Amino acid sequence: MNRKHAILALSATALLAACGQQTELEPAGDASLPPTPYGATTQPEGDDLLEPDTLASPERTIELRKRSEEREDDPFDLPPE
Repeated sequence: MNRKHAILALSATALLAACGQQTELEPAGDASLPPTPYGATTQPEGDDLLEPDTLASPERTIELRKRSEEREDDPFDLPPE
């Protein structure tokens, strides 16, 4: 019986999560968008403000080293006492 209740609760949760409404983002109540950035000619929209700039998410490379190199001796790599 407990297994039936668990499956029922899981399916009900999945159905409730799937029925969420998606709408455009707008400022709440009397709030407005932030002021126009210095030097910008137009006020950015909400979607533009959600995109991170290049410095916030730089591109990463998977391979850090291009060729194998010998490790230098680490004076702090001591055996356990």
